[in-house]
Amino acid sequence: MKRTTFLLSTLLISLGFILASCSSNRKTIAIEEGWELIGESKVNFVRDRSSVQVMNSTAYTALRFKVENKAIRLKSFDVVFQNGDKLAPLVDSEIEADQYSRDFELGLEGRSIRSIDFNYRSKGNLLKGRAEVLIFAKRYVAPR
Repeated sequence: MKRTTFLLSTLLISLGFILASCSSNRKTIAIEEGWELIGESKVNFVRDRSSVQVMNSTAYTALRFKVENKAIRLKSFDVVFQNGDKLAPLVDSEIEADQYSRDFELGLEGRSIRSIDFNYRSKGNLLKGRAEVLIFAKRYVAPR
C-alpha cells in the first residue's frame, strides 16, 4: 500500500513538472510597424562575443538592439551581408536594461543580412542573471 502511494505521488509530481515545463515563459513584446525581430542571443559572461545568423533573404535598411534584464556595453559589431560585404559601424555605447540602442543605417536601398557578430561587455554579476540581446531590423519598402 505504501509503495503504491509512493509511486502515485511520484507520478503526480513528475506530471506537474512536465506540465510546468511545457508552459511558455516567453513574454510578448510590441514591435513598431516596419521592424521585425531577426535574432536574439543570451549574453555570456565568459566570452563577450556572440554571432547571430539571419535565416532569411529580406532586405533591411536599419538595425537596432534591445537589451532585456540587464545593461550591457556594446563595444562593436559587424554586419555580414549576403554578398559577403561587411559593415562595421563605430559604436561604444551602454544600453540599459529594457532599452533600445540607436538605429544603425544599412543603406536606403536595403541590404540582405547573413549574420551579425557583436562584441559586448556584461554589466553587473552572473548571480543577478544574464542579459538577452534582441536584434531588430527595419524592412526595406520599395517606392511606388
